[in-house]
Amino acid sequence: MVLKVGSLMLKVSFNGVESGNLWRNKHGANKNIYCASSYAPKAKASQQKRKVQNKYNILKFEESSLNNHYKCVEGESTYKKCNRKYIVKASSEPSFESEPNACDPKTVLHSIKNFLVAFKTFSRPYSMVGLISSTIATSLLTVEKLSDMSPLFFTNVLKALVLYLAMSIYVNGVNQLFDVEIDKINKPYLPLASGELSYTTGVIIVAFCLIMSFWLAWNIGSWPFIWGLLAYSMVGSVYSVNVPLLRWKGHPVLAAMCIISMSALIIPIPTFLHLQTYVFKRTTISWRPLIFVIAFTSLYFVGISLCKDIPDIEGDKAFGVNSFSIRFGTKRAFWFCVTLFETAFGIAMFTAATSSYLWSKVITGLGYAVLASILWYNAKSVDLGSKDSIQSFYVFTWKLLSAQYFLMPFVR
Repeated sequence: MVLKVGSLMLKVSFNGVESGNLWRNKHGANKNIYCASSYAPKAKASQQKRKVQNKYNILKFEESSLNNHYKCVEGESTYKKCNRKYIVKASSEPSFESEPNACDPKTVLHSIKNFLVAFKTFSRPYSMVGLISSTIATSLLTVEKLSDMSPLFFTNVLKALVLYLAMSIYVNGVNQLFDVEIDKINKPYLPLASGELSYTTGVIIVAFCLIMSFWLAWNIGSWPFIWGLLAYSMVGSVYSVNVPLLRWKGHPVLAAMCIISMSALIIPIPTFLHLQTYVFKRTTISWRPLIFVIAFTSLYFVGISLCKDIPDIEGDKAFGVNSFSIRFGTKRAFWFCVTLFETAFGIAMFTAATSSYLWSKVITGLGYAVLASILWYNAKSVDLGSKDSIQSFYVFTWKLLSAQYFLMPFVR
């Protein structure tokens, strides 16, 4: 807005009063006026003085009005400024405007991918490979003629795999739930120890897998599966759960018994009986292959159970777990495990030599001899002073076990 007072012009902006211009206009104008009056003739001095006084009074009145208006405008500006601050603070908090980013398909897919990777590590896939191989190999031992390889056979093998895999996730999950602090030292890459999965998520996964396995077994209607899963879950729980009289993993003999019973007894026997009695409806059963499976896997899994604790000496000492490796030292424990592995392969070669079928002698005899040689060669190259080297050998024993499952169906 422009105010014209005599020969003076004042510019005022309602968006922001230019107080500096007001100050300069007022004093600059007065200065010019008084300067002009000093050069005027004396005869006109009184008349000029009156005009200046009148203009000054008008200017003073307008200045007073403008000051009041400026205070009002300034108050309004301050009010708006406070509102702006309030709006900024409100928008800095989480709001619904940011939710579409959380629902972005790329973000959702990335979260799902991270969860699946963590779940894979949580389920310990290397141990599941051995379980799958054991189930398939035991199932093939029940095949006596080509016609036995029917859709019904493959469907029941698939059911057995689903049941055991779900129960395996339960057992591995329970072990990690009660070993979080130990795993932060021994296995910090595990999802619960690293924080990739929360403790609550781990509990939900474990509970879901346990319920699902029993629900499926009940729907199948196979009592060998039901009793097998019941024994599997009980042994897996007493191995890891940290309550009085349980947590057998801290006692070498009891720990070995748990692992042997789960891998050498609970998995093969129910699978073998289910296929023989519920699928093939047989009354006479050849027990020779099953006895071999139990003997071989029992010795081999004793070695695995003891070898598993060798890389974990540091964490076990910190938490008072008196494992076999701590009692007898790394070197003696390691070579004792290797001896158990080689003894298991020796039993396999003896079983092959006593077979009444030539093709069984050749395939299983040569196959197990090759596996025994590979194991010995790798054991000699292990650096017992390196935790990673021992852990690598431990994982290798699982791979070797999976390889021998391809030979197991040929034992007759």
